[in-house]
Amino acid sequence: MNFIKSDYKRLTLINVKKQFEQVFFFDICSMNARMLLKALFVCLFLYGSNVVIAQESQTTDSLRFVQLTGIVVNDSMERLPFTAVYDKTTRRGVIADYYGYFALVVHPGDTLQFSYIGYKKKTFVIPMPDSTNELSIVSLLESDTIYTQAVTVYPWPSKEDFAEAFISLKIDNDAINRAKERLSPQEMAFVYGDLSSDPSLSYGTQSQQYLNQIYYRGQQAPTNLLNPLAWSNFLKSLNNGDLKIMR
Repeated sequence: MNFIKSDYKRLTLINVKKQFEQVFFFDICSMNARMLLKALFVCLFLYGSNVVIAQESQTTDSLRFVQLTGIVVNDSMERLPFTAVYDKTTRRGVIADYYGYFALVVHPGDTLQFSYIGYKKKTFVIPMPDSTNELSIVSLLESDTIYTQAVTVYPWPSKEDFAEAFISLKIDNDAINRAKERLSPQEMAFVYGDLSSDPSLSYGTQSQQYLNQIYYRGQQAPTNLLNPLAWSNFLKSLNNGDLKIMR
């Protein structure tokens, strides 16, 4: 009988101990769960605050206007006129003037692209300006040289076409014949009739006549009718055939 009582007590103590361990473990788990929930709530709150602050800062930056001015130059510090300045963020842009100067209203963080024929494209990100909201820059563009293979251009597609064109070529008169045609009496008369009077030539002719009158004043002016040299030159021209009868 005593043995049964002792076993009963021992079993009762074991059951109580198991129940206590279960309750204690459940309390610990519930406490850990509450602590984890509190920590998760705090993390979510801080993350949301940071997101809101970042969005507010981005909104503030996007609404902030910056007056951007500058010039565009090349490697030799020569200004590049009419350079294209394009804002890739807002899809707006301007063209620089003859002296390479440009002005544009932008936002902090915008990406600008400078392009000019013969030079490499260049990008520039707008930084945060000072309190004046004004920014001036000098954009330097590097020359872009593209080398291609040499191409020989022929006027004929093949040698056969060249031979055919050479055979059927009609050669004009040479330069001497063209000059003779231009110096013919008929051509010279036509050109003389088409020319207008020259004031300097008229003044020279009148001055020469006035000088001749002064030189031969008080005497008879000579004539070539009795000049033997003039008759000699006339006969030589007649024998050589230089004088022709105009018909």
